[in-house]
Amino acid sequence: MYALGILIFLMIMFLFMAVKVLNEYERGVIFRLGRVIDYKGPGIIILIPVIDRMVRVSLRTVAMDVPSQDVITRDNVSVKVSAVIYFRVMEPTKAVIEVENYLYATSQLAQTTLRSVCGQSELDELLAEREKVNLEIQEILDRHTEPWGVKVSMVEVKHIDLPSEMQRAIARQAEAERERRAKVINAEGEFQASAKLAEAATIIAKEPTALQLRFLQTLVEVSAEKNSTIIFPIPIDLLEPFIRKDKRSGDQ
Repeated sequence: MYALGILIFLMIMFLFMAVKVLNEYERGVIFRLGRVIDYKGPGIIILIPVIDRMVRVSLRTVAMDVPSQDVITRDNVSVKVSAVIYFRVMEPTKAVIEVENYLYATSQLAQTTLRSVCGQSELDELLAEREKVNLEIQEILDRHTEPWGVKVSMVEVKHIDLPSEMQRAIARQAEAERERRAKVINAEGEFQASAKLAEAATIIAKEPTALQLRFLQTLVEVSAEKNSTIIFPIPIDLLEPFIRKDKRSGDQ
């Protein structure tokens, strides 16, 4: 009976050591007596106890924050830049045997690459062409992590922290740009208005009666104001039609 208990215990231990279950997003790199034979999964896999050893590798995309880095841009502006990178393991065997810790290695490589790329760019490029900087960092990281079986799918620069004096300078620049645009728009409006006035003057010069009609219309608009006393001269041109009519009546 005692021997049967020991046998059952040994069988349970054997099953515990030999049978492994891997999730859908996991792969197991199998070492047999120190040599890699293959990777397996997902599902149930059976190992030879003591002889086989398995290293689990996740194939899910990892979102890793890159800590804020002190960067001096090409135009000698000191800024702090942080980013986030998205990557995943494509070849589990390489991720285990080609690098000691692919997560730590990718993180360190991302930090140095972020400093290098941002240091080669001017401040205006970092602020206005962030997508270009993201793509350049992603290409460099992907090229260097490929031997590790890691694919960097995306890099995003999250935050660029500017010194306070630089923020004030950028604010002044933006204000000056807005004032310039306002003056240009005002000048364009004046130009268009003067062109229309010139057209109106040409029409009035051809048809003097139009000026009289405009004068009468102005009188109607002014008379609409209440509690106002307005004194204005009456141009002789306005009365000329009546004078001519009166003369014709006298001659008859």
